[in-house]
Formats: sequence, structure tokens, C-alpha cells
Amino acid sequence: MNPRSWNRMMMMAALAAVSAFAANTINYHLANTYKFGAATGGREYFDYITFDSGSRRLYLSHGTEVLVVNADTGKEEGKISGLKQSHGIAIVPDVGRGFVSDGAQGKAIIFDLKTLKVVGEANAAPDADCIIYDPGSKRVFTFNGDSHNATAIDPATGKDVGTVDLGGGPEFAVADGRGMIYNNLEDKSEVVAIDARNLQVKSRWPIAPAGAPAPIAMDREHQGLFVTGRVPAMMVASTAEDGNVIQSFPISRAADADVFDPKTGRIFVSTREGWVHIFHEDSPDHYSEAGKVKTELGAKTMAYDPKTERIFVDTAEFGKAPEPTKERPHPRAAALPGTFHLLVYAP
Repeated sequence: MNPRSWNRMMMMAALAAVSAFAANTINYHLANTYKFGAATGGREYFDYITFDSGSRRLYLSHGTEVLVVNADTGKEEGKISGLKQSHGIAIVPDVGRGFVSDGAQGKAIIFDLKTLKVVGEANAAPDADCIIYDPGSKRVFTFNGDSHNATAIDPATGKDVGTVDLGGGPEFAVADGRGMIYNNLEDKSEVVAIDARNLQVKSRWPIAPAGAPAPIAMDREHQGLFVTGRVPAMMVASTAEDGNVIQSFPISRAADADVFDPKTGRIFVSTREGWVHIFHEDSPDHYSEAGKVKTELGAKTMAYDPKTERIFVDTAEFGKAPEPTKERPHPRAAALPGTFHLLVYAP
């Protein structure tokens, strides 16, 4: 091959690579900000966001309550009150119920999806945190951080039907829809695969080069997992069959939510530092960076609307951080009561 032909081929390859990158890169802008009043109790606290596509509602964990907000208008449609410390929200349309994990009570609080009234509670365990509905086993699961276990609940009766010993402190979990659940163990830097019907841990594997994992998302069609660690702060793409790590990417600190959109092939990771990192699934065995969105400090949890491709994060204003001590060398500033707000980013 003569030098001119070689140079032409290299130029075409470079142009193809640039075109592929441009096709996968997306820019977001702040479309709306919605502000809400303080929850009862005097402490400004917020955690998971759940988006229900059927009702077009967002469920925002907000201290002693869950705010229910119209995803299209930002209007508050109601709230689930009387909680001690809300964490996650699971929606089960088949039985017309929602479930809120209350870590302080060690329970799942049950509410009616139409009226938003509390209709019961289910036993879980202290520090009930993440909560999901698994359509494969038709069970709700709470993942109980300090208790190092998961509680399975029958959503139709509200009765707990068993406990899974996880052998570590669980964080986020994701269901494959066929009866397997994958959960991060933050203190072990592991993922555990759980048989949701038999309530048994089937396998576990490390998530290196990341560590201390919190959020997780899944490409169910291709059985891919997207696990994000905090120390080191990295997003890891791996396989659900055996945990084999395919690729990893550095991110900003304190990630607390992952989302995968099968329509666009995009993976979103939100962090407390105020960033949403975006990656693209070029193929099930290759991933690329597709941009990032500047949000606000504290906007660590996230929801995503696949219909409009909008990103939802929430946060608050913060006071001055206390002086470092030996016990707390990196203290965080406290959120200011009454400053809670929802940020909406659109492409």
C-alpha cells in the first residue's frame, strides 16, 4: 500500500471515530427548578427518587415524608407523612400499593397509590434502606444496611416472607425481571447475586478496580451490570453471569444513583459533588464516555424519564462545614431546612 493510500485510510478511520463520538455525546441543560417546604422534624434530609412512568409521578424521599410530584409540571400532588426517616420507594401497580423503606423504624410503610394514604406496614430490619419490587418473584425487597440482610415482602398481603443473609452492608439493588436480584455490598466491595424465589445468595464477586459500591443499574437484555464505587470513585461495566469486568471509568466523588436507558444505550451516574456522568453502550462489550452534566452540590440521587429523556435530581442549600477533627477529617456541611428543591435537566 502506498503512503498516500495509507494516509487516506487513517484519515477516514479518524473521521469515523470522531463521528461515532459525536453521535454518542449529548448535552443537557437545566429546564426547571421546583422548590418545596421543610419536612417536619427540623432536619433537611433527602434520599432516593422513584419515577413511575404509568402515573407520570416522581416520589421524592424527604426526611419524615415522601413528596409526590407530577413529573411533567413539578406540581406537588400529595405526600406520604408520619415517617421517621424515609429512604426508598417501590411501586407495585398490580396491587395498587407503594412501599417506603423507613430505616429508623426498620419497616416498610405501605400506602395506597390512588389516595396516597398509609394503609399498613411490613416488618423489615433496622436501617432498611434500598427497596425494590422484583416482578420475577412478585416480591418487594428491603435491603437493610446495618442489619446486613434483605427482607422479602409479599406486596398483596404486606407480610414478610423471609430474610436473606447478605454477609455485608447492602446498598442499591436491581432486579433482572426473571427472579435474580443484584445488590452492592458497600463494606465488602462486592456484588451479590440473589435468587429472589429461594431467598439465597447464589454468587458474589469483587468490583475492582472500583471500591465501596453504592448505586447499580442493569442492561437486562444483554445481562450487563453498571456498578459505581465511591473509593476509588469509578463506574464499572461488568457481566451479570460472573461479574467479569469489561471496562471502568473514573468519576467524581460520592456517587449515589445509576440509571440505564435501553432505548438510547446511555448510562447515567449522579454524584454528591454535583455531576451526572453519561456513558454509552456502544456494544455489550464496549462502552464510551458521552459527556457529563453540571448539577449542584448534594444532588446525589436521580431518576430518569425514558419518554422525554429528562434527568431529575434533588438537593438543598448547605451551610458552612464544621471544622475537621481527628474523628471526622472531612466533615460535610448540613443541609439548610426549607431549601429542598428538585432540578430537571433536559437534552
